[in-house]
Amino acid sequence: MPLTSPRRSALVDQVIAQLRNQITSGEWPVGSRIPTEPELVELLGVARNTVREAVRALAHNGLLDIRQGSGTYVLATSELAGVMHRRFAGADPRHIAELRSTLESSAARLAAERRTERDLVQLDALLARREEAWASGDAELFVAADVGLHMAVVTASHNDVLIELYADLGDLVADWLRTDVGTELDPADHLDHARLIEAIRRGDGDTAAAEAAGYPFVCLGKTPA
Repeated sequence: MPLTSPRRSALVDQVIAQLRNQITSGEWPVGSRIPTEPELVELLGVARNTVREAVRALAHNGLLDIRQGSGTYVLATSELAGVMHRRFAGADPRHIAELRSTLESSAARLAAERRTERDLVQLDALLARREEAWASGDAELFVAADVGLHMAVVTASHNDVLIELYADLGDLVADWLRTDVGTELDPADHLDHARLIEAIRRGDGDTAAAEAAGYPFVCLGKTPA
């Protein structure tokens, strides 16, 4: 005998799907606070208990973080990203750097071989956005721009599995970079990515891979062992 009626379960599933779509589409970005429970009830036209069940389900799956007295915040963009965020949030930063180095180096090499003209236009635009963000002095804006550029390099690899894996790690990478950068940008810490983009443009896989492999360790203030 089911614990809840099929109609009730279907309604909760529909609300879960709508909330998840708001997250995956970017309408509710990672770190943002979602509408309050009463607001969701009004927006969705469903009962409070239905909203509550849906929000709890997404929190259980790692997409949302319910903070008593503060609200509910977007934690990750997919269930796998949520799992990775919980599993590796307290990992050794050097281990994260080693993982980034491995993935981004491979992606950069493939990007140099497979990039299209459209990829190059996107990379140029995101590189310019990264430089503008740095010049603005806004640390959070820079983190978003930097992660966006690295994601575009991975996307230019045209390896669907690698792209999905890196996207699921994106929130963790952003958190790690946010901690490293701090609240104020230090001009001495600026790390130019123009050589990486130029190597991809030339089709120079070795240089692109070497550039991408080293960035995470420079952020740590260390060199690979």
